[in-house]
Amino acid sequence: MIPFGASKRICSSSPQQAAKLGRAVTASFLRQPHTVGLGYLAAVEAAAIAHNHRPSSSTRSFSTTSAKQLRDIFPEKDTPFIRKTPPAWPHPGYTEEEMLAVTPEHRAPRTVGDWVAWKLVRLARWATDLATGVGRDQQVDMKNPTTAVVAHKPLTEAQWLVRVIFLESIAGVPGMVGGMVRHLHSLRRLKRDNGWIETLLEDSYNERMHLLVFTKMAEPGWFMKTMILGAQGVFFNAMFLSYLLSPKITHRFVGYLEEEAVHTYTRLLKEIENGDLPKWSNPDFQIPEIAVTYWRMPEGKRTMKDLILYVRADEAVHRGINHTLSNLNQVEDPNPFVSEYKIGSEQQKPRAALKGTGYERDEVIG
Repeated sequence: MIPFGASKRICSSSPQQAAKLGRAVTASFLRQPHTVGLGYLAAVEAAAIAHNHRPSSSTRSFSTTSAKQLRDIFPEKDTPFIRKTPPAWPHPGYTEEEMLAVTPEHRAPRTVGDWVAWKLVRLARWATDLATGVGRDQQVDMKNPTTAVVAHKPLTEAQWLVRVIFLESIAGVPGMVGGMVRHLHSLRRLKRDNGWIETLLEDSYNERMHLLVFTKMAEPGWFMKTMILGAQGVFFNAMFLSYLLSPKITHRFVGYLEEEAVHTYTRLLKEIENGDLPKWSNPDFQIPEIAVTYWRMPEGKRTMKDLILYVRADEAVHRGINHTLSNLNQVEDPNPFVSEYKIGSEQQKPRAALKGTGYERDEVIG
C-alpha cells in the first residue's frame, strides 16, 4: 500500500505518473482484500492529482477513472419532442435562516427497540469508517458521536466524495421500502394510508437527488459500484424484513441514521469554512447545474458551502420525520406532516427540521 502523502509527492511531477500510481494501487488492493477501503481512496486521490494537470475546462473533480477517460456520468440526451423531465416532487425550498439553524442532535434511546436501533446505527457507522479508510485521527470524539464535529485531522475532498456517494447510494432505500410496504398494506386492507406513503417516497426521491448531484462531481469506479451493489442488496432486504416485523423500530433506526447524516454534513461544512478543503472553499468552485435546478438556488448562493447547507437541511427533515413517525400508531394515525389541522390547532402542525428528536404523539395528534 502506498501512503497518501507519498502518492502526492510522486504525482506532483506528471499526470502520467499519477495514472500509473492509480493503476498500481488498484492492482495492490486486488491482491490484498483487507486494504480495499484505503486502496480505493488512494486511487481516487491519485486520479484527482492527475486531473489537476488537465485543462480547467473539465467538468469532473475526482474519479477512479483515468484522466483521459473522465466523462459526464449521465449526460442529457436530446430527443425530438421532449425538452426535459421535471422532478416528481419539486423541492419545497428553505430560507437561509432555516438552513443555518440546523444542528446535530441526538434522541436518547428510551426503549429496548430504541436501544437496538441506536446500536445498529453505531455498528453501521464503524463499518463505513473502516470501508472508506477514515483513520482514527480523522474521527471525532466517540463519546459524543452525533454532536462532536472536530477531529485532529480533516478528511480530504476525495475522502468526502467517496463517503457521501456511498452513503447517499443506500440512504434512498429506507423510504422506498417503507412506502412500498405501506402501499401493499393499503391494498391488502382496502384502506387509506393517511399520507405516509407519499412522504416516505418523497424522502427516498430526495436522497436519490443528493446522489445524482455528487456523482456529477465524481464518477465512481468499478470497485465503488460493486460496494454499492452489495450494500444495497443487503440493506434493502434487511429493511424490508425489519419494516414487516416492526415499522416503529425501523423508523427509529432511520431517524438515528439521519442524525448521523446531519452530523456528517455539519462536519463537512465546518471543514469548508475552516479552509481545510481548499478546492471547495474557493467561492469560484462550480457546483453541478442539477443542484441549482433542483433546489432553485439563487444567484450568488451557489457555492459548495451553500450546496451542503441544502443537503444538510434535507437530512434534518428526514431525521425529524422518522423520529416522529416512530412515535405514532403505525396502523391508524395520519401523517401529521401532510395533514390539514382543525381551526385553532394549526400551531400543532410539525416542522421536521426544527425538532431533531422528533415530535411526541400527543404534540401532533392530540
